[in-house]
Amino acid sequence: MILSIETATRICSVALFSDNKIIGCLESEDENAHSRILHILIDRLFKESGTSMSQLDAVAVSKGPGSYTGLRIGVSTAKGLCYGRDIPVIAVNSLEALAYGMRAVSFEKGTDSNTLFIPMIDARRMEVFTAIYNSNLETIRETSAEIITTDSLTDYSTYHLVLGGDGADKCHEILNRDNITILPHFNASAANLLIPAQRAMESRQFENTAYFEPFYLKDFIAGKSHVKGLK
Repeated sequence: MILSIETATRICSVALFSDNKIIGCLESEDENAHSRILHILIDRLFKESGTSMSQLDAVAVSKGPGSYTGLRIGVSTAKGLCYGRDIPVIAVNSLEALAYGMRAVSFEKGTDSNTLFIPMIDARRMEVFTAIYNSNLETIRETSAEIITTDSLTDYSTYHLVLGGDGADKCHEILNRDNITILPHFNASAANLLIPAQRAMESRQFENTAYFEPFYLKDFIAGKSHVKGLK
């Protein structure tokens, strides 16, 4: 049994997997509530699924890129659970997890080998964290931070491009092309970690629980303090 945690975006999500199946998933869209609600969701998930933490074999966590604060909360929670139970941590690239979810939705509507999946996580303004995967979810272009313009993705004009994630939601007008499909309101979910987490479990690709850190991609830049007396 694997518990998965997804906190890379504004969505706070947890899921339980057993025997390659999802046995429960809970999510919250409350703004800036990850630190308050994550443990509540985990407790609810075990109670509603009739399972207990003692049954866990591993914890999988979305490692980034994404929200600096969200990633720290998710990873620290995963590490704490694993330390206490002496079980391994599995780290999944947040964009890869999104791509797995996007492919599952796209297969229901029909897709082919000419399709590329482009998950996007909002990095504010017109910047996104993104990567490109083929129909087998092999990496075509590595994870990067990119500012979206009218010229973005023109190198892939011969492919059918499927975009998803909260970063893709803001691209409807600027990337309005015949070869681009934007999945509406397709958000990150702990359920999307199922396949990569199971594969990591089978191949024993675990993180060092003591030293594992999130994949921020970009350095954290603190905003200017508005508290009187602080500079």
